[in-house]
Amino acid sequence: MTTDVHGRDLRYFVAVAEELHFTRAAERLYLSQPALSKQIRALERQLGTELLRRDRHGVALTAAGAALLPHARQVLAAWEAGAAAVEAAKAAQRSTLVVGMSTSPGRGGLLPAVRSRFTAAHPEVTVRLRQLSWDDPTAGLADGETDVAFVWLPLPDEERYAWTVVAEEPRLLALPEGHPLADRAELDFSDLLDEPFLALPESAGRLRDHWLARDARAGRPPRIGAEISGAEETYEALVAGLGICLVAEGNAPLISLGGVTTRPVRGIGPSRYALAWRHEDEHRPLVRAYAEACRATAEAR
Repeated sequence: MTTDVHGRDLRYFVAVAEELHFTRAAERLYLSQPALSKQIRALERQLGTELLRRDRHGVALTAAGAALLPHARQVLAAWEAGAAAVEAAKAAQRSTLVVGMSTSPGRGGLLPAVRSRFTAAHPEVTVRLRQLSWDDPTAGLADGETDVAFVWLPLPDEERYAWTVVAEEPRLLALPEGHPLADRAELDFSDLLDEPFLALPESAGRLRDHWLARDARAGRPPRIGAEISGAEETYEALVAGLGICLVAEGNAPLISLGGVTTRPVRGIGPSRYALAWRHEDEHRPLVRAYAEACRATAEAR
């Protein structure tokens, strides 16, 4: 028995088997009754057995037809599910991906390079960038505003997220050019314990602690000179002498403007910049594709 049966023929057979009436089945399928009868007979010839018994009393399933019916329904249901999956994938390819950030990635054109790699593979996708305040260390991931986001580690509730690190950089000290410590070429973090620090908002949680280097303070609480929630605020607070702060090497150009300088610091670990996404979205094709484009770009640099 050949297995090269068209899904269309199975659909015709199921319609007649359910209606047990060729005319009603033909109307359901938007076919003429003679055309439907012809297709059913062709299917029976292909399978080498009668599926439907026709007589003056009506239509009935044969034993072979009754045996085929549940399998035909399963095949059609599986095909419909497959077709729906294809349509969903096509829709996903046409959709928008929202990329969050609280600080511009900079770093020698990282963002344009990732975007170029991603759009080359997915030219029909719209990529929207969304800038968020430092109040939200997840850059929109926590509340669903963004699909993926460039963030600083550590993240709050980090078990909710996956990420790929795109840059690991020393933390430098940013301070006013007229500050007494600015005369030194390099500093020990122990020299800074009594200095007032600029801090992220308390909502930043673990990330606030990271930029205050709490792990290097031996339990001594930091002095907070002011809270900052953006690069401009940081620069203005530094120039005003409200405090000093740690900054990733790649972000130093954002605040090393007139009146502000940076110095290397011994005794603290590096910063890690990453692209992150929610675990629940790992199955989404565009999230996976953007993460892969980011990973490949970082490895190629």
